[in-house]
Amino acid sequence: MKKLVLLAFVAFSAVASAAPMKVGIVGLVHGHVAGFLYGGALAPAGGIMSRPDVEVVGIVEPDQALFDKYATRYHLAPSLHFKSIAEMVAKAQPKAVLVFTPPSEHRAVVEECARLGVSVMMEKPLAFTYEDALAMQRAAERGKIHVLVDFETSWYPSNTEANRLLSDGSLGPLVKAVIRDGHQGPKEIGVQPEFLKWLTDPKLDGDGALTDFGCYGPDLMTWMMKGEAPLSVTAVTKRLKPEVYPAVDDEADIVLNYRKAVVIVQASWDWPFGLKQMDVYGTKGLAKAIDSSRIEVRKEHDEEGTVEKGAPLVAPYDDPLHYLEAVLDGSVEEGDSMSGLKTNVVVAEILDAARQSAQTGKTIALPLKR
Repeated sequence: MKKLVLLAFVAFSAVASAAPMKVGIVGLVHGHVAGFLYGGALAPAGGIMSRPDVEVVGIVEPDQALFDKYATRYHLAPSLHFKSIAEMVAKAQPKAVLVFTPPSEHRAVVEECARLGVSVMMEKPLAFTYEDALAMQRAAERGKIHVLVDFETSWYPSNTEANRLLSDGSLGPLVKAVIRDGHQGPKEIGVQPEFLKWLTDPKLDGDGALTDFGCYGPDLMTWMMKGEAPLSVTAVTKRLKPEVYPAVDDEADIVLNYRKAVVIVQASWDWPFGLKQMDVYGTKGLAKAIDSSRIEVRKEHDEEGTVEKGAPLVAPYDDPLHYLEAVLDGSVEEGDSMSGLKTNVVVAEILDAARQSAQTGKTIALPLKR
């Protein structure tokens, strides 16, 4: 395994030393675009505007005022602004498109990019309906493009280490996992107004915390379960702050019933602070991803666990743009990765089933009807 990772790194390094990867951006209403431009947890290797390996060659955003705001903040040239994806692809020729629109628009963007032969990486989730996910999968196959989905938690050393411990048998077979993702709420933490507008619109984003944070757990578990889907999904949602979020739910708990394991996904806009954690229980031990880097491991005969940092991730598995470039150049195969389309079609199926369960009060069996 170490040899394969080294070979992938060498191949990636050779490619990365060449001309920068040209990318286009579609949409500026998703607040995470700021992290990609400026840097931070969403782009561990640094923001696009300061990276020599990536070049923004075009931006499609229908709201001129919003483009102008970003142009002023990040010193973007007016010539980067395009009216449509087709115009941007024809004139700027990006190698891939980064999508920062509401999830409801992902299908249309992917179908357009598939017709133009341009690959896509979007911010999570792929979709909140299974129908849209399958349509994107068909479009990607027709257009022979890659469609990747970026989750911040994909680049956490702690999650990678937990998966390694499970995969090599150190924890024994998986019997249960509890995954927590949430914060005080988008309004409470002060997200951009254009971001808040669609986050709280069920037609654009599905259902509040269920879609916003409920997607992380299914993504992690589909990856760790090697693509296996649960047998059924049960979800309970609450609207604990109707005066703040009158149209969507701010609290969600999802139970994923697998053949030999149970997974509990906790998603919230009601917690006193932000959390992204994962507890993985095997028959021989527990791995608890405390945050992005720290992990606590406790084996069956240990009186207490030990806390350490996960090993630093190696390019191209350390950053969404490194990974995107490696997939596009064939240095790595996306397979059942956290970002891969195959994984995220399952995630969309789980999210759709969770919405149906919360709405009906019933457990929803999988697979859903196609």
